[in-house]
Amino acid sequence: MSFDDSISRKDFIRKAGLVFGGTGLVTSGFPSLLLSSSKSKTSNGSNGKLGVALVGLGGYATGQLAPALQQTEHCELRGIVTGSPWKIPVWQDKYGIPDGNVYNYQTMSEIANNDDIDVIYIVLPPSMHAEYSIKAAETGKHVWCEKPMAMNEQECRSMIEAADNNGVQLTVGYRMQHEPNTQTIIRYGENETYGTVQSVRAGAGYNGRPGPDSWRDDAEMGGGALYDMGVYAINGARYATGLEPIAVRGRQWSERAVYSEVDEFTEFELRFPEGVTATGETSFGKSVNYLDVECTDGWYRLSPMQSYSGVQGETSDGTQLRPCGCNQQALQMDDDALAIKEGKAPIVPGEEGLRDIRIVRAIMESSENGQEWIEL
Repeated sequence: MSFDDSISRKDFIRKAGLVFGGTGLVTSGFPSLLLSSSKSKTSNGSNGKLGVALVGLGGYATGQLAPALQQTEHCELRGIVTGSPWKIPVWQDKYGIPDGNVYNYQTMSEIANNDDIDVIYIVLPPSMHAEYSIKAAETGKHVWCEKPMAMNEQECRSMIEAADNNGVQLTVGYRMQHEPNTQTIIRYGENETYGTVQSVRAGAGYNGRPGPDSWRDDAEMGGGALYDMGVYAINGARYATGLEPIAVRGRQWSERAVYSEVDEFTEFELRFPEGVTATGETSFGKSVNYLDVECTDGWYRLSPMQSYSGVQGETSDGTQLRPCGCNQQALQMDDDALAIKEGKAPIVPGEEGLRDIRIVRAIMESSENGQEWIEL
């Protein structure tokens, strides 16, 4: 989601891993690497936890993932990959990361030789997800990738193929599917607690402006409201219905010049089998945060439905879905780590991210073609 911001985003695309020279970690604040020669996918450490390396130390990794990894039971922070040398001592002092577990983008492949690290978590802009997820899989480590999964379907498939070829798990960082109230409304749909689902309304967005070197206003980097926030609404419609859409149409536009390259607003409609429908909206210019589900015998809703905390809701019979008071990122990473340890399928495999990106691209195609319906 977030990105190391000490070098420009466009320079990073051209020079990732090369800005610090040829091989290994050189000066400019990077310590030398002293790695073991053996390779292990699941070290489990002395405390039974899997070791996680974060790739990209921007706002989300710094403000959400690293703190959450101090609360997890099945995994812990053990390594970092960064293009910002000045961040290294800060992270080492705060989290006790040894020199041998610090990498830049050029030396990331050497994680293959580091038994301390079992999982590589990609926390870069969307345009970099495929490249670095594939590199991570090729180290033989399991891969967690932030949402949105990638820029297009082909990139998603390449990521899935790389994970399969290297015998590792690939999961997408959809934290909401790990959140208790969200899991409750998924069960409502599966069990038809309030009858069969008839329609869904979903919205995810905020009113804000991009930072000075943000990727969210940069089309090449995967910016725009649909990629960044719209996947919450799309994914919500899919997990609330338990169905896959058969057709989609949408409209995208911008009102502020700062978002001239990307969509500031997107609205879309989804058609599912058996006449089920969904409408969705996402925005960088309007705060929306809800998931409403209408069924044959009642209704239920979450509002907010995708905030970092305080997700809550209600149902037509008065049931209150109160905030869990939990750390969503910790739940997500613990669930994903446990799936690795137990050899089970993750809750959100790469195929789940692929399905959403297929819909994202169809919405974009529809908007470019007069909001025509696109069959999926």
